[in-house]
Amino acid sequence: MRLRRGAKAVRASVVVESAPREPEDSAPPRAGFTASKKVGNAVARNRARRRLKEAVRLLLPLHGAPGTDYVFIARKRTLVRAWPALLDDVKSALLSLAPSDDRDGNTAPANDITRQD
Repeated sequence: MRLRRGAKAVRASVVVESAPREPEDSAPPRAGFTASKKVGNAVARNRARRRLKEAVRLLLPLHGAPGTDYVFIARKRTLVRAWPALLDDVKSALLSLAPSDDRDGNTAPANDITRQD
């Protein structure tokens, strides 16, 4: 529920929601995955989650913010999207959710809720 109120990035094949854990927490980022029945039957949902998990395994250590929780939500296009395009979608979402420095030197997540279909 906490992540639903956090920052969100929508891409053609994935929706990513994020929220920081604690201001002092510098632990590695954590990830969760979900796929609703809109994606398809159980086999399709599991396949979509597996594809997202592999993309996140490759990209989260490079582009995820420390001390941040992420939820990756599969979409119908997660199943049919070409692998390089899926990686681009995940990377783009992670980069748009990365903390950005404001004028006071504090960090705040960028909130990108634009659709890219």
